[in-house]
Amino acid sequence: MIVRILGEGQFEVDDSHLDALNELDAAVEAAVDSKDEKAFGPALAGLLDAVRGWGEALPEDTLVDSDLILPPADAKVDEVVALLGDEGLIPDAL
Repeated sequence: MIVRILGEGQFEVDDSHLDALNELDAAVEAAVDSKDEKAFGPALAGLLDAVRGWGEALPEDTLVDSDLILPPADAKVDEVVALLGDEGLIPDAL
């Protein structure tokens, strides 16, 4: 799957990591739902670090459709509310 981190670029992440990414997304979603900025920062950092760690960065001159779009590392809770759908940032199935 192709994951875009806004302001950073695209990463190709093997689909085998989807369940683990969903667990990390659940922590982000819980922090957003409760508007807990203290919990939100570390939860988002964990999700983005996982994408960077499990994924391979695509060259900057490569642009393909992204399966997932994640907020930038410096995002705030209020900014992420608009990105969250009914299933969080990462849907259970792509």
